[in-house]
Amino acid sequence: MRLNVLRGSLAAGLILALAGITGAQAATPPAQPAEGPGGVGDRKATIVKRLLGRGTATTFAFHAGGAAPEAGRPVAVFLHGWGVVNPQSYGGWIDHLTRQGWLVLYPRFQEVNRTRPADAPGIADTLVKAALADLASDPDAKPDLSRVALIGHLAGAPIAFDMAAGAKQQGLPVPKLIFAAAPGGIASGPKSRGITLSELPSIDPSTLLITMVGDKDTRAADLAAKRLLREASAVPIERKLFVRALSDDHGFPALTATLAAPAGTDAAYDGGAIKPGPEPKDAAKDAPKPPPFRWSADMALTGEQQTLVSQINIARVDALDYLGFWKTFDIAAAAAFAGSDANAMKNNPRLADMERWSDGWPVKRLSVETPRLVAPAAQAGTPSANTRKR
Repeated sequence: MRLNVLRGSLAAGLILALAGITGAQAATPPAQPAEGPGGVGDRKATIVKRLLGRGTATTFAFHAGGAAPEAGRPVAVFLHGWGVVNPQSYGGWIDHLTRQGWLVLYPRFQEVNRTRPADAPGIADTLVKAALADLASDPDAKPDLSRVALIGHLAGAPIAFDMAAGAKQQGLPVPKLIFAAAPGGIASGPKSRGITLSELPSIDPSTLLITMVGDKDTRAADLAAKRLLREASAVPIERKLFVRALSDDHGFPALTATLAAPAGTDAAYDGGAIKPGPEPKDAAKDAPKPPPFRWSADMALTGEQQTLVSQINIARVDALDYLGFWKTFDIAAAAAFAGSDANAMKNNPRLADMERWSDGWPVKRLSVETPRLVAPAAQAGTPSANTRKR
């Protein structure tokens, strides 16, 4: 008996020792670039964090401290996934954007378990319009309404497309770019749970549309991404791009491109620690009372949604973020603001490149495709029939 126990202990020790050696020798992912697309940006900047609005109708605003450039700051409206109301879940990306000079608006368009998906797009429109009005005369924020980009993750992606479609009607700035990361949460019919798409053909034809997904949990995100691109029918094909991030386990930690991959937690952006400013002296004292609350089943997070929110809330920043999602957005924004199209992006050699593991092995490159937007009934059964790869 003692001999068997001793053998077991020796075997366990050997396994642990080998695991330690393997971990010590494993290649590490590439570091974040110091500058350029996906880069670190201004590390010395102090980030201003503000909460605009009152009660649950609030928008977080983030920008670098000090006076804005003479031209103002480009505006990134960050539309969160369903149930992900705390900006710290995307804190890594928000920090990157602010240090690159952006004014980031994070409208909290959902009160968890109390907001219907059908109401979320209208709430988001109202919050963004109010936030831009609040910041219009602020010399430090100074939003440049000629340079506006919408970022949407999961259910935030169809909300971004809805916002762009109704921008002129709602008195919102027309975005130059919509960047949809792992889109989802679209209602399949008028009575189904999810975000109902508005008249997407109303999206301005000059808008650059980028959808980006990972290679894990692909089917739902692929279908949603291509549906959004297809239904924005007024935007020409040369202004649309479908990008896929590929998982890579060559080194440690492995890079896994899941639905949660666009998130990256940074506690410095915890919304609970950001308090609203003092109420303006001329604020109305007798605000109208909201209508009576009526609960409906689609307000509650499903089990799958709860699991996904948990994954998002613990997601770490890695090379898929700064060399994948962040870099692709940065390149897309530069192209959109310069009036370039998706072909210019595809011709940029930095777009697909994911650099190298520490041992020199290349990280799997991004797959960059011009979508072939065929109606679902006419689609062939294979993915290659629906896209034209780079």
